[in-house]
Amino acid sequence: MTFKEKYINPFTDFGFKKLFGTEPNKDLLINFLNDVILPQQKKVADLSYRKNEYIGHTEMDRKAVFDLYCISPSGERFIVEMQKAKQNYFKDRSVFYSTFPIQEQAQAGDWNYRLSAVYTVGILDFAFNEDSKSNLTKEVRHEVQLKNQKGDVFYDKLTFVYLEMPHFNKSEDELETTYDKWLFVLKHLPNLTERPQKLQERIFQRLFEAAEIAKFSHEEKEQYEESLKSYRDLKNVIDTAFDEGEAKGKEERATEIASNMLKKGLPIDLIGEITELPSDVIMRLKENLGLDE
Repeated sequence: MTFKEKYINPFTDFGFKKLFGTEPNKDLLINFLNDVILPQQKKVADLSYRKNEYIGHTEMDRKAVFDLYCISPSGERFIVEMQKAKQNYFKDRSVFYSTFPIQEQAQAGDWNYRLSAVYTVGILDFAFNEDSKSNLTKEVRHEVQLKNQKGDVFYDKLTFVYLEMPHFNKSEDELETTYDKWLFVLKHLPNLTERPQKLQERIFQRLFEAAEIAKFSHEEKEQYEESLKSYRDLKNVIDTAFDEGEAKGKEERATEIASNMLKKGLPIDLIGEITELPSDVIMRLKENLGLDE
């Protein structure tokens, strides 16, 4: 199989986990968190990957499946997700996910409730809908913490960081900081044919080596090809269905999105996550479309 691109697309499931979710490339994730997410005084020297699926306390509870979940030696928790498309209640989902690394810190017996910091990181291939009319429209990085009525931070151990990648528009000549360089390479990696002159640091040499498709095994190429197809199908369906000028009701729009995703052969659990439609509704829709096997 051949690919038009030289480098992997980090917004695909396979691409993101290949670059940031494997032990051989752990230094890429550490460098990204230190240069893009964490303040200067809170750098991490190492990380350990943890299971990325959490089940609630009962069978009726909803589960959480993270792209990446890791812990630093001093106990800080990091949820890192590459979000490919708009979905209903995205912020609610982020808050819900953050409760799992909080709850897992509970200790049996006489415990004083002291918690380690939790960071939820979202790398977004879209812009927040509700911010479209605000003065934050062109902001790339959003950092959110709990604050009181005076705007002072009430609790500094729960932090949400969102990167709206469509708003990052710097050219290679405008790159100055490592932060700029990370955002540039995340946004443009699959369109590059060689490592840009502005990205000559050792960490980016490592990233480009890890991202070169020609170095993948045959099995990895097959996995990436399937992941890339799913990404393109999902983007096409979601970007079309969420046309900002569409004047349809929420339920009608969700049903249309689900129908298009079913026709593309996307899995029911993913359709439910994107549209917030119950699985039984999606199954009936699938039957009505004559798509049952």
